Amino acid sequence: MDGGRSFNRIIFLLFAVLLLLPVIFAAKFEYCDRRGDYPVKVGELEVSPDPVKSGQPATFTVSASTEKNLSGGKFVVEVSLFGLHIHSESHDLCEETSCPIAPGKFSLSHSQSLPPFTPPGSYTVKIILRDSKNQQLTCINFKLKIVFGDAESAISEKYLVAES
Repeated sequence: MDGGRSFNRIIFLLFAVLLLLPVIFAAKFEYCDRRGDYPVKVGELEVSPDPVKSGQPATFTVSASTEKNLSGGKFVVEVSLFGLHIHSESHDLCEETSCPIAPGKFSLSHSQSLPPFTPPGSYTVKIILRDSKNQQLTCINFKLKIVFGDAESAISEKYLVAES
């Protein structure tokens, strides 16, 4: 009898881990210039949810470190599909994180909802940080998978989270 309970607990834990895998692992990224010596070093990139669903909010969180004070700048996002540049936007760095940024570790987070008509596919996203003098602080590229979103799956995801 006790062996059955242990087996059920193991199955439950495995199932829970499988559900959390997309949340646990950070997105893979690479620097735009692999030989570049960027003043801001990116340690981790998280994309949530993964994959991103069209018509629903997505959040990018960048964990990084700097050796110098940053009083402001730009957070630039460029998006390509099949190698074609399709979108870019620029945001005030201080709207994405607290400024001034002291030397050491910091993180910035950017959220937005994708239009419902965003086609599914594998996109390439470039994130560039620039200081207040427009000097490039860092530049990373990563793949972003977008799938069709729908109200039914969003409701069932909220229901699963609420029950946990």
